[in-house]
Amino acid sequence: MERLQSFVGGRWVDGSSAPVVLTNPATEEPVAEVRNGFDAPGALAHARAAGEALRKLTFAERGALLQEMSRVLHADRERLLDISTAINGATRGDSKFDVDGATGTLAAYATLGKELGDRRFLADGDAIQLGRAPRFVGQHVRMPLRGVAVHINAFNFPAWGTFEKAAVAILAGMPILTKPATATALLAWHMAKVVLDAKILPEGALSFVAGSLGDLFDHLGPQDVVAFTGSADTATRLRATPSILSPSVRFNAEADSLNAAVLGPDVEEGSDLWHWFVRAVTTDVTQKTGQKCTAIRRVIVPDARADAFVEALSDTLGRVVVGNPVDASVTMGPVATRQQLAAVRDGIGLLREEATLVAGGADPVDGVGAPAGKGYFVRPTLLRTTMERSSRVHEHEVFGPSVTVVSSPDDADAMASLVARAQGSLVSTVASDDLEWLGAFLEGACAWNGRVLVSSTKVADQVTPPGMVLPTLVHGGPGRAGGGVELGGTRGLELYTQRTAIQGDRALLGRILGTERA
Repeated sequence: MERLQSFVGGRWVDGSSAPVVLTNPATEEPVAEVRNGFDAPGALAHARAAGEALRKLTFAERGALLQEMSRVLHADRERLLDISTAINGATRGDSKFDVDGATGTLAAYATLGKELGDRRFLADGDAIQLGRAPRFVGQHVRMPLRGVAVHINAFNFPAWGTFEKAAVAILAGMPILTKPATATALLAWHMAKVVLDAKILPEGALSFVAGSLGDLFDHLGPQDVVAFTGSADTATRLRATPSILSPSVRFNAEADSLNAAVLGPDVEEGSDLWHWFVRAVTTDVTQKTGQKCTAIRRVIVPDARADAFVEALSDTLGRVVVGNPVDASVTMGPVATRQQLAAVRDGIGLLREEATLVAGGADPVDGVGAPAGKGYFVRPTLLRTTMERSSRVHEHEVFGPSVTVVSSPDDADAMASLVARAQGSLVSTVASDDLEWLGAFLEGACAWNGRVLVSSTKVADQVTPPGMVLPTLVHGGPGRAGGGVELGGTRGLELYTQRTAIQGDRALLGRILGTERA
């Protein structure tokens, strides 16, 4: 059984607590152990000192570091996919979604670094004339902060979650201290070890904490950043800690949310767009066993289409094979932990208080290829309700393969209002070719979403899956979704940089900042 250590202060260290055992969720066999405890002040001081080396590099040079990180991780891809299956219970396809998402995001930000070129900071907009003559101007710039980027990641994407944050912070010029969720930390630990062993980054630019952060929050300062991914409840608790509030430590939260998929009233049963919508919802509900912050939890369909859609979705979900992903016939693995299984079962029970169970449910299930009575398995679950009886589905998220169909009047305002009842989502998906209806729906829905995917007949064969997060587009959402923003190309750098307005001589500032006119 492997022992996970932390890499802090430039060396691998063991904690001193009793061991926390990590298990294979398909077999419940122990896989690794970790002990909590490390010198938090020392780790932060060491990382802060490393920031100078990163800040001296140009964007192009930082991008080259990210490209090399992507390369060495991709070279070890097959082993990393096997680890993902062992600790996450992920199918091979789900493992690729996580691991390849990590290396792909690193490569995307490497390309962005090359495009930004031989600069070390960003000019934010054009110079603004401040007086009667054009000589005296103001110029906004974005300079890297002088602290540490503390990254706290969720259990569901140990690879992508770790390295999408790392890519943005390193390109911005900030050293990182990353902490994956303990239950699935094995994959992130191996990936961090690959990068550290290759000695790609300047000394201290990457620290890794296996296990608890301990009292690290007590030692954060005004130049540090916390980027958190996880539950909305945990985000609220962390954001309110005195050590975050008093020195105004930047805190970015990307939280779970009740994402929706909406079927436009013009989409006919049996049409190409109808079939795309059924497939998209099926994939999103079962991929990663529904353990995605972007997963579809609510499907809002017109009253006249509800029966047909529920029948179609029930049919496709019924074909899913649940079990140990090492079995080639399995198409969906277990949830990540015993606690997660209990939460999913309880959540399904809560939703059933106002919704009808169509397929699946909370009853125990033996997974294909798994020991009898072992593994954290749950069937894909489909429930249905109406607009009038839909309160819990807009309030309680089941973080697993569960989805509720809500039938609704087909006008755009009514359907957008149902989307809004979740009080903020990461992404909503809508299928329609009706220009007028779509325009009205988007006006009502966009304020409640970080991203909206619109699928119409002419692009249905090209659109990305609803749950796929792209490095070029922002990831985050308002309200319940955390209120934070990650990725989005150069927009992602804003979290790790300070916008400053500099006033002075246009020519002088232009030469210093590299913004002089040609």
